Amino acid sequence: MLTIGVDVGGTSVRAGVVDEAGCVVDFSRVATPGAEDALEDAIATVVAELRGRHVVDAVGLAVAGFVRPDRRSVLFAPHLPWRAAPVADRMATRLSLPVTLEHDANAAAVGEHRFGAARGANVALLLAIGTGIGAGLLLGGEIFRGSHGVAPELGHLRVVPDGRPCPCGRHGCWERYCSGTALAATAVELLARHPSRSTVLRRDLADPAVVSGRRVAHAAREGDPVALEAFAELARWLGEGLAIVADVYDPEVIVLAGGVAESAPLFADEARDHYARVLTGAGHRPLARIRTSQLGDATAIVGAATLARERKS
Repeated sequence: MLTIGVDVGGTSVRAGVVDEAGCVVDFSRVATPGAEDALEDAIATVVAELRGRHVVDAVGLAVAGFVRPDRRSVLFAPHLPWRAAPVADRMATRLSLPVTLEHDANAAAVGEHRFGAARGANVALLLAIGTGIGAGLLLGGEIFRGSHGVAPELGHLRVVPDGRPCPCGRHGCWERYCSGTALAATAVELLARHPSRSTVLRRDLADPAVVSGRRVAHAAREGDPVALEAFAELARWLGEGLAIVADVYDPEVIVLAGGVAESAPLFADEARDHYARVLTGAGHRPLARIRTSQLGDATAIVGAATLARERKS
């Protein structure tokens, strides 16, 4: 049985045909439109393109937003136009196929649990670290959604009272210190304090807005001292947050996914060490295995397609 997984993000709509072994056998992508009708047109376009080359039985949509527990409607998506929208039913009617809807981090967690870095774990947590932090938690292989379908919203744990402002309206959220956005903000702060220390990033001083997480990662690989210090700060905050999360959920494995995880060699070991030091009961309890994604940027596609297959069967 082949199914299609569609990762609906704020920048692009990415779709793949996925087989029962979790392999993506074909792929399509279009830019994400800003209007609701146009977005659903874009999803229909990539699905139709793939169906022109493969016989598929169902479609899974992974969405960066709050999804109702019945997986039929999007309640709210900050970077997408849907608001209390019955997306699954509308797309099922349009495509004449069963459609399953899921939060993108939940879908990614399922992908890694079935086929990747969390395979077989009883309690598995996925952290998608990119612009912010998304999270998916599996208990006994099943997605934990909370009472209203929005758990676990870990990126907005407050780690610094009165800290950096967050788009959610509060201050000091974890993702303001541990994300691609945070990496850039930390680098800009360090550049302002120590402009002469940087080699690769120095030319960005005139316009701090051009400093991005990706640019800081490039500079760190070139050995830039400011960029390396920014990654050390990210590692410390990642370790702090992982200790909080482990105290609450006690996961067997934590999978780091998302764009920032691609730079894991620059921070993952330091984050593991810090987590192991500050965890409650450190030295007297088992530690979660902290691993990076094995499915890469196809994680949510594979997970959405897998959920569609499991729901149909």
